[in-house]
Amino acid sequence: MKILQTMLLGSAALAVLTPPVNAHFRLLEPASWIEEDRLGDPQKAAPCGGVAANPGKPTTTVTRVQGGDKLHIKIQETVYHPGFYRIALAINSRAELPPDPQPKIENLPAGPRSVSGMIQYPPLPPVIADGLFQHITRFEKEVETDIELPNVDCAKCTLQVIQFMAAHGLNKEGDYSYHHCADLNIRANPYKPIDTRFPAEKK
Repeated sequence: MKILQTMLLGSAALAVLTPPVNAHFRLLEPASWIEEDRLGDPQKAAPCGGVAANPGKPTTTVTRVQGGDKLHIKIQETVYHPGFYRIALAINSRAELPPDPQPKIENLPAGPRSVSGMIQYPPLPPVIADGLFQHITRFEKEVETDIELPNVDCAKCTLQVIQFMAAHGLNKEGDYSYHHCADLNIRANPYKPIDTRFPAEKK
């Protein structure tokens, strides 16, 4: 597996010059599996958000899509922090989702702080896209992209969207990432080959 470490230029300086703050984002498309407030909370805990004090209220929303098609991803960063985003897909269980991006950290008097995170390039399943929306300045509006879904069948699989934060102190429940998920119902396109890089759906 080829791994590249992306150094977010300026993040080290930001780590020294700015006090610890939390970054937040909202998953706007596809619909989140739990109800989000105006900041996107609760979102700290892996793999799909929530916190110990508030695991989140499920929306029961399942987005129906066809395998091999494009899926629109739209997020709103509600509290700025430099970083990037990663998207992964679990077919049968959220246990299939990968660990959060490995951080490079620096030890400061106030505690450890992230400098950068590891990005998969090219992304390998279950990761679909990595290093999205890299930024060291505030987004002026929502950001969005289209990703190609694998051609698979799954009645209720989990699409995970996480934000890795550089220049950020350690979160008790989420390390250096924030997490959102969406429940998908994917029906394979019978005219395309099945993507065997992903596990088959368990009946």
